[in-house]
Amino acid sequence: MLQFKKYAAEFLGTFAIVFCGTGAIIIDEQTHGAVTHIGVAITFGLIVMAMIYTFGEKSGAHFNPAVTLAFSIVKRFQANQILPYIISQLAGALSASVVLKILFPENQNLGATIPGGSDMQSFVLEFILTYFLMLVIINVSQGSKETGVLAGMAIGATVLLEAMFAGPICGASMNPVRSLAPALVSGNMQSLWIYLIAPVTGAIAAVLTWSMMNDKTVQK
Repeated sequence: MLQFKKYAAEFLGTFAIVFCGTGAIIIDEQTHGAVTHIGVAITFGLIVMAMIYTFGEKSGAHFNPAVTLAFSIVKRFQANQILPYIISQLAGALSASVVLKILFPENQNLGATIPGGSDMQSFVLEFILTYFLMLVIINVSQGSKETGVLAGMAIGATVLLEAMFAGPICGASMNPVRSLAPALVSGNMQSLWIYLIAPVTGAIAAVLTWSMMNDKTVQK
């Protein structure tokens, strides 16, 4: 039952993030800019923060396969939980995109992340964005109780900040399932590889940096 609660928390948290975040993008398109780019960035930041406070004690509030994999690399997450977590996250993201497709059947992209410039430009941006996001995540999750209380604000603010300035170019996904779900449901698979590879490699690079800076050895 305890494991089921963790998977349910990952499902619901990821559902909420994709539903609200990509939903804001869709509604902004449908209303010809009523939400605005700033509004979309704020939506992503706030929903991430809200879900961390809602489900943090249940599952650790990963909501992101890149985060799950990165934590496992430095032995901060059990290897046998990786696949169930990722399946739960993907199921939540796909469910959100399906609901949005039902609500807005005429929308072509469903909030999919599409490079505004070159593929390489977006790849580098996504790598760096996820790198710094993961640095924030692992530092606030491994500190004192006071740091833990502020984790939602710190992580949500980082998502908001990065989406604010980089969103128009790369989409500021930082999360493979956030990009995969709308791409699969909409059928728009353009440059999807960027959003699957860059966040994972960026997150792993971040935890390796954290490990070296804090004299933590990666156990084998």
